Amino acid sequence: MRKFLVVLDDTRECLNAMRYAAMRAAKTGGGVAILSIIPPEEFNHWLGVGTIMREEARERIVAHFEVFAKWMRDRQVVDPELVIREGEVVPQILDVIRSDPNIGVLVLGAGEGKGGPGPIVTQLSKSLGSLPVPLTIVPGTLSKDQLEAIT
Repeated sequence: MRKFLVVLDDTRECLNAMRYAAMRAAKTGGGVAILSIIPPEEFNHWLGVGTIMREEARERIVAHFEVFAKWMRDRQVVDPELVIREGEVVPQILDVIRSDPNIGVLVLGAGEGKGGPGPIVTQLSKSLGSLPVPLTIVPGTLSKDQLEAIT
C-alpha cells in the first residue's frame, strides 16, 4: 500500500497538508504516515531534565496526532500511523522515507506571507532532483472546498 508521509508540526499550513494526505489516501486506497520530529536542541540540559522534557514532548505529539487521526478515521476512513523521531528535521524525513519502501509521496504544507513557504519546504526544494519520492506542496491558503476539488 502506498503511503503519504506528512510532517506534523505547530504550523498553520500543517493542517492543509494533513487534510490533503488523508483525502488522497482515501481516494487512492493508500495510507498516511504522520512524522513528528523533536529537534535535538530541546534536550541540551542535564540528563534527568532532558529525559523529562523528551517524554513531555512525546506526550504533546501523541495528543496532537490523535486530533488529526480521529478526523482521518472518522471522515476519510484512513487509519494513520505515527512516527516520532529526534534530530535534525530534513535528515530525519529522508531517513524515514528511505527506511519505509511503502512511502510513495511526501506531503508538506507551504506557509504564506513574508516568511516564505517555511524552512522544511525551503530546505527540501534545494534538493528536489535527488529526493527518493515525489514531493507535493500544499498551499496553506487553500480552503477545504479547494482541497476536496484537487484530491
